[in-house]
Amino acid sequence: MDAAAKKILDSLKAKKFDPVYVLQGEETFYIDLIANYIEANALSDSEKGFNQVVLYGKDAPAHVILTNAKRFPMMAERQVVIVREAQDIPDLQKEAGAKLLLDYFQRPVPSTILVLCHKHKTLDKRKELGKKVDQLTTSAVFKKPYENQLPDFIASYLKDKGYKMEDAAMHLLAEYVGNDLNRLSNEIDKVLIGTEKSAVITADNVMAQVGISREYNIFELQKALIQKDAFQLAKILNYFEGNVKKNPAIPLVAFLFSFFSKLLAAYSTPERSERGLVTALKISPFAAKDYTAALNRFQLSQVIFAIHALKQADLKLKGVNVGSEDESQILKELVFKLIY
Repeated sequence: MDAAAKKILDSLKAKKFDPVYVLQGEETFYIDLIANYIEANALSDSEKGFNQVVLYGKDAPAHVILTNAKRFPMMAERQVVIVREAQDIPDLQKEAGAKLLLDYFQRPVPSTILVLCHKHKTLDKRKELGKKVDQLTTSAVFKKPYENQLPDFIASYLKDKGYKMEDAAMHLLAEYVGNDLNRLSNEIDKVLIGTEKSAVITADNVMAQVGISREYNIFELQKALIQKDAFQLAKILNYFEGNVKKNPAIPLVAFLFSFFSKLLAAYSTPERSERGLVTALKISPFAAKDYTAALNRFQLSQVIFAIHALKQADLKLKGVNVGSEDESQILKELVFKLIY
């Protein structure tokens, strides 16, 4: 779990509530996790009716938010005001609105818990509000995790729910889903359906629950590309052609573009051992094996060509200079460009 999120949640679980929380950043999972915890636990059910307000930024200019924040609780110790999508507050970027919020942050109402969920970006540090928010509030910025941090997130998420998963299964799940933690947590929850807590979740369990083909999938395609196994690639592509809905080409190309982009970065890494690549590329130890193998089979010029070919294929799949080729033909042409 993100260290800042853990610190805030540990304090909340100890019933230590601060007057203002400003939760920011591109990783929305932790913003929602903290806001949802406050919404569920800061007040008793009987207190929530009069003392809990949830606003949405686009409908709540600063004066509306503060009118609610400055009220006093009714028959309760505190009240809660949560502003979802706070990045959309109409006058947040205007001097008047920012000043209202800044003035409140300097003198908050002690009996109010105000939570601003500022998603996908952060407050402008060049402006007064952005400069002072860390000093005046309980503020945290959540960034997208690196690939090598995902297995730890999966393990922590499972531990909180009382489950265990083998390392290979965590790697598979991280590779398949990527670093969108909301989607990743949803896929983990899907895997947990019908799973006994005493069981260790395997890679087969993951594949069965999240819709990854046991025989042919993007991982098998990448492995065959690294091996430059033309016969295996032909079988995989034929399978994909017959199962287009399960294997759409655009996500496949995006996945391969990410791989070859990191492979290009690996060429500028002084230490090309598996351990060195894990550190430099922020990838998992399992993935490092693929990169060391690819470094032995793809010259630098081939990697640069591959990235160019992937960009061209992506444009074609999106309707640019496509001609008469269909999705399957574009993918086949791309794959065989990559290995020759």
